[in-house]
Amino acid sequence: MNALPPIEAENPCQSCGACCGYSENWPRFTIEDDAALDAIPAALVNQRLSGMRCEANRCAALSGTIGQATACTIYALRPEVCRDCQPGDPECLMARRKFRLPPLPAAITD
Repeated sequence: MNALPPIEAENPCQSCGACCGYSENWPRFTIEDDAALDAIPAALVNQRLSGMRCEANRCAALSGTIGQATACTIYALRPEVCRDCQPGDPECLMARRKFRLPPLPAAITD
């Protein structure tokens, strides 16, 4: 079995980012309170104020290259939908498939 690069072994999301580029409808606000929403920079919120602004399907808060090295520029302020997507969960695997990324190894998802 091939060893994972150190960044993927430590935090697979930082070498993936697929969930942040899956759909412009995915990073929508759901249960955030007003204070949490006010903390997100207005330039990163869509015109309907219903979720994160996306360029095509990619969240405007995502930096880097999907499948190589990524980071959320507002990680500490990210909406609940972003917090809920966990490495190896069904949503993660669906997003990874879209970008033709392999499923995460069981050691990371357990």
